Order: sequence, then C-alpha cells, then structure tokens
Amino acid sequence: MSTDKTDKEIVENEINLPTEENPTEENPSVNGTTGVEPEVELTLEQQLEADLANEKDKHLRLFAEFENYKRRTTKERIESFKTANQEVLQAMLPVLDDFDRALVEISKSEDKAMLLGVELIHEKFKSTLFSKGLEEVEVRKGDAFNADFAEAITQIPAPTADLKGKIVDVLEKGYKLGDKIIRFPKVVLGN
Repeated sequence: MSTDKTDKEIVENEINLPTEENPTEENPSVNGTTGVEPEVELTLEQQLEADLANEKDKHLRLFAEFENYKRRTTKERIESFKTANQEVLQAMLPVLDDFDRALVEISKSEDKAMLLGVELIHEKFKSTLFSKGLEEVEVRKGDAFNADFAEAITQIPAPTADLKGKIVDVLEKGYKLGDKIIRFPKVVLGN
C-alpha cells in the first residue's frame, strides 16, 4: 500500500473526529455519546413540558369554569330565596284587594267597631305580606303613563287638558317582590 494517509487519519475522517487542524468542527460522538440520544432527551423533555403546559391549561380552565358555576348557582339561590314566596304572595293579592274594597264599603256604614276590627285585620295582613318582601307599585292619578310600570286597560276622553296621555284612574293596585313586578297596576289613560 502506497498511501500517504495513516490509519489514524482514515479513522478520524470516517467518524468525523475533530482534528488538531480543525478543532471547532462539531462531532456528535465526542465523550462516548451518539448524536441521537441528546436529541431524543431534548424532544422528550420538550414533550413533557408541553404536556405539563396543556395539563396546567386544562386545570386553569376547569377551575375557572367551576368558579363561574359556583358564582352562578349562588346568584340563582339568592334569587330563588328572594322570590320563593312569589306564588303564595300572588295568590294572596286578591284577598288584599277584597280587604281594600271591604274597608271602603264598611267605612260607609254606621258601625265604627266593625270598621276598627276590619282595619286592624287588614293592617296586620298587609304588614305580614310586606314583611315577606311585597311592595306596592306607586302609581297615582295624574302621573305620566309608563308601560314598564303599569298596564293600560282602556283610554277615555281626558276630563281636563292636563290629563291628556296621563293616568286618569287606577283600577287595580300593582305589587312587586324585590325588583320584580309580580302584578302590574291596571290604569285608565286620558285621551
């Protein structure tokens, strides 16, 4: 064999070992490791970090969703407590109306003892309903009509010019429970 290269040079060139002439050349097999293993470890580490980030994201979203659920159910529970008696109170409103009409008729009679007794019962009944959250919707003759707070039953010619488009008479009182109107007042409008 008449080659100028030594066996050492041939081996160095085949496995790309850094030579003394080119020490900056990268060699993945330096220190006894191959180039494939560090890339696999890095990829595995990156995969684990990505999985961890995904799990953290899922956890945060689940936590936020649960917090929203708790807030929503708490709000619904408070609302249901406020309006829990709504059906019972609505059923009692005609009785309250009957008491109001009875007071008007009894006040026309001569029997003051009966009037006093009915007034006491009426006030006790009314205060009991109001203690449960019932409130009267304030609508009076001469007020401007607002469809959000009253129901117009009919229109009649206005007795005076200043009552045109305004409430002429209140036929039935309206009531609300908290902020919710459970019965709109029924009114007559001037035309």
